[in-house]
Amino acid sequence: MSGEVTIALDAMGGDQAPKMVVKGAAIALKRHPGLRFLMVGDEPRLRTLMKRRKKLLAATEFLHTDEVVPGTMRPSVALRQGRKSSMGLALRAVRENRASAAVSAGNTGALMAMARMMLGMLPGIDRPAIAATMPTLRGESVVLDLGANTECDVRNLIQFAVMGELFARIVLGYQTPSVGLLNVGEEEVKGLETVREAAARLKAAESIRFHGFVEGDDIAKGTVDVVVTDGFTGNIALKTAEGTAKLYSHYLRSAFGRSLLARIGYLFARSSLKAIQKQTDPRHHNGAMFLGLGGIAVKSHGGTDALGFANAIGVAYDLVAHGFNERIIGEFKRIAADRIDGTSDQQKAATA
Repeated sequence: MSGEVTIALDAMGGDQAPKMVVKGAAIALKRHPGLRFLMVGDEPRLRTLMKRRKKLLAATEFLHTDEVVPGTMRPSVALRQGRKSSMGLALRAVRENRASAAVSAGNTGALMAMARMMLGMLPGIDRPAIAATMPTLRGESVVLDLGANTECDVRNLIQFAVMGELFARIVLGYQTPSVGLLNVGEEEVKGLETVREAAARLKAAESIRFHGFVEGDDIAKGTVDVVVTDGFTGNIALKTAEGTAKLYSHYLRSAFGRSLLARIGYLFARSSLKAIQKQTDPRHHNGAMFLGLGGIAVKSHGGTDALGFANAIGVAYDLVAHGFNERIIGEFKRIAADRIDGTSDQQKAATA
């Protein structure tokens, strides 16, 4: 994409902010020279961190605030007290078209609540969903929802499927991504009625390449390109995967440190192990998008470093550059015409 894209950064959100945010912005700017930043936070402190980064400084506008949303603040409290915080002002910049997207490594619940209030929802979508990519045996898959909605109805799951399919096309570059619904078995008779009905409607839809049900181990296999589930199950699946990766790394380090021969063996296997580490490094998959909002907001992992934050900025850049939200609106006009999400005749007429 040619031209400039301005992204508002919550410079004070995250365990290592603001230093991590500044370094991450510098990495992202090298990758995407067309980026411009609205850095929201403690301006004197940020300028000190950036005094030797002339290119970054030239690409940055500051918006000062002393207020920060703490990691422990409840979303309901953040809605009342966080509007002038670095997170709140970054989101407001998107709403007022000063920035095309916002990226934050701060409090997830607060970010979701404030983003929904400030940016609203896209036409045809009832609830936002948290989507992210996960490494698989075949490459990467999109998984959603990862925690925004603990309970979902048929319509929500179908909307997630459409948004996830579009996310896979735009961010991962898949031409015709396959979509699966996470369930307790592959057979059509298994699972909750909500999931079975959503599967039946997706199966009948011509606009989506629906695979059917997938199970938990299919996520890592990469059986489908998009895995759809409710936020309760999705969040458990994500945390389980993260815990398994840490357990595997621990076992590997223990095995190679067990004896002199094992340590020698590590020297021969080191390059291969580093390649594996890179593939499974969560920093390379950082950046969860709140799909369905009226503006683009990307959540970075709170404990990530500069490399991970740069990747979250990259996700926001890709979504803006490819007109993600505009394409979602077009997709939902199409599914409303198909009525696969249960859209009424009145809604169909309104979106025609």
